Amino acid sequence: MVDKGSGAVLHRPLMILAAAMAVLGVIALGGLIFDDRSLVNAPIWLKPLKFTISVGLYAVTLAWLIGRLTRGRRVGWWFGTVFAVGLGMDMALLFWQIIGRGRTLHFNQETPVDRWINNMVANGAFTAWAATAAIAVLLLFQRLPDRAMNSALRAGAALSVAGIGVAMLMFGPNERQHAQFQAGEKPPVVGAHAVGVPDGGPGLPVLGWSTVGGDLRIPHFVGIHAIQVLPLLAYGLLMLARRYPVLESELVRRNLVRTASVGFAGLLVLLTWQAQRGQSIVHPDFWTLVTGAGIIAVVGAGSLLSLRVPRPTHQLT
Repeated sequence: MVDKGSGAVLHRPLMILAAAMAVLGVIALGGLIFDDRSLVNAPIWLKPLKFTISVGLYAVTLAWLIGRLTRGRRVGWWFGTVFAVGLGMDMALLFWQIIGRGRTLHFNQETPVDRWINNMVANGAFTAWAATAAIAVLLLFQRLPDRAMNSALRAGAALSVAGIGVAMLMFGPNERQHAQFQAGEKPPVVGAHAVGVPDGGPGLPVLGWSTVGGDLRIPHFVGIHAIQVLPLLAYGLLMLARRYPVLESELVRRNLVRTASVGFAGLLVLLTWQAQRGQSIVHPDFWTLVTGAGIIAVVGAGSLLSLRVPRPTHQLT
């Protein structure tokens, strides 16, 4: 499969995964319309639909990244294949557990089958994280023609790895589950998306992120999609350079991308810190607002400095 824009060969296993997600996404959308079942206070097809969209976009992005490797492309191909197999297995188990069995997927330890599925999904996610981390390392050794895109790919991949890593925080027992273990009990659920409140409580429409407590899905979501946002920013700056002469400088565009990457990293840390304190995304406290304002100020100042590039002087002869 060839990317006509660059002649690069797209990663076939990842593109197969993306195509499968497109098909499953259509099925999930139909289920959302015609199946009125619910699970943990949400339509039973909503989670599969969200995962098919996210995994499909991620697979296409990763295939595109691997196609741009100039060094270690064969190694990158194998890492991409590992990612495709790991996430493909996870999605098959997700549909089997949620739609087929009508039971929750993550953190479910109630029966031996639930425990096995939960462990297999965790292993698949960890495998995908390791493969993405390896591809991020490979990107450090690439030299693309456009320095802004080079910086965007490196930072986006690194932040995506961090975003996937945030998910690991969900799998440990929370305070209530820890107390059950200490009391000699065996809780049916180990781990949670929410912090400070039970999963399945009031949440944002469609997204489901808690509106009454912390939610680790938020930094996880923001982090993993840096791999798409930052390259799109670099491409957007390149397109805007046709209209705004200051952006014609590759150095200016690169510095703007680096500034955005710093801001994105700050946002990821802020959202993780907020969630870990059990604070809802819609009810930020004073320190969250101050920190957020500080990130905005840093990005604003960095952007202004990035635009101030010394102009070359020409001597008359």
